[in-house]
Amino acid sequence: MQYRVGMGYDIHRLVEGRKLFLGAVEIPYTKGLLGHSDGDVLIHALCDALLGALALGDIGEYFPDTDPQYQGIASSRLLKIVKELLDKSGYKINNLDVIIIAQEPKLIPFKVHIKEKICALLGIAQDVLNIKAKTNEGLDAVGQREAIACYATASLTRGE
Repeated sequence: MQYRVGMGYDIHRLVEGRKLFLGAVEIPYTKGLLGHSDGDVLIHALCDALLGALALGDIGEYFPDTDPQYQGIASSRLLKIVKELLDKSGYKINNLDVIIIAQEPKLIPFKVHIKEKICALLGIAQDVLNIKAKTNEGLDAVGQREAIACYATASLTRGE
């Protein structure tokens, strides 16, 4: 049995005039995440964790913010492309662990829906993905409600 582990991280500034997407779920809030795509930090961190576990670089190498084809793209489409790379590798997702760091909005009411959405996109059982939501206790840009950040860890296996 071969094992791989990857870690991902992303942060985006909260701005007015944008919708807030986390885990491909639209979250009702007065601001959204600024980004070349839809700014979904959760999916971006997951993509980086999976790419890292596969030793395939990072999300910016595959989906550069200088490429107009990714302008405004739903991050769920990016995750599907990363999933195709994963499928070609022969590795399977063993476990995913995600920490969303947001002072606001409160994410507890949305965690189940986010989990269902991500599991459906990746074709994995719900007991393979864990999602935690934390605040930054008022500290730094996240704590001051200026940004949302996310960390993700991916554990992959191949072989019997």
